Amino acid sequence: MALQAEILKQIDAALEGYKGLLSRSQYVGTFVDIPGDQVTSAVTFMRDCIQRFAPLNSQYVRAMNAFVDKFGAMSGVLAPEIAGVLTALRSAYASGYLTTVSELIHADLFSNFIEMAEYLLSEGYKDPAAVITGSTLEEHLRQLCVKNALPTTAGGKAKKADLLNSELASASVYSKLDQKSITSWLDLRNKAAHGKYSEYTKEQVQFAIQGIQDFMTRNPA
Repeated sequence: MALQAEILKQIDAALEGYKGLLSRSQYVGTFVDIPGDQVTSAVTFMRDCIQRFAPLNSQYVRAMNAFVDKFGAMSGVLAPEIAGVLTALRSAYASGYLTTVSELIHADLFSNFIEMAEYLLSEGYKDPAAVITGSTLEEHLRQLCVKNALPTTAGGKAKKADLLNSELASASVYSKLDQKSITSWLDLRNKAAHGKYSEYTKEQVQFAIQGIQDFMTRNPA
């Protein structure tokens, strides 16, 4: 995924900066002969990567904060500890471990809503089925934004689903073809939510449910 590659690239840049300082030091494993501002810059860069890319309240953030409390925010002694945390975070990203549990939870939750929509449709209630399916898709888009470090709000307000869809596609989280399909599914949901029941059919709702299931399976959040 393009965004994952960009995250790894930024983490690697921070780690390379740290390793570059180490290679210039005449004293193995220390920075006593390296200008303090350069050490501060390297530590800040690594801490920023952890803050931006680690899940909220994760072990990576907690470990970083614990080391900062112990050694001080910009101490040269802090640098190798922060580098260790960042290296672990990089390994987690590269191996795909970070989102495994949350993806399973979301998949189970969203599956329940899709099953509810399918039941309603089978009982002849195409309109609430369309609303539930579309709302499930919108929440999935929000979770994809969270997963890929894309903002879900602007000016203190939640972004609309169409904008989330556009930004996710622009970030190459999924294809432009998926973007077009999502636009049509959201349009169907909007018709149902605004009482335009004659503008779509039961069959179209069924196709939307199947398409959204496939999309969420291919793009877990």
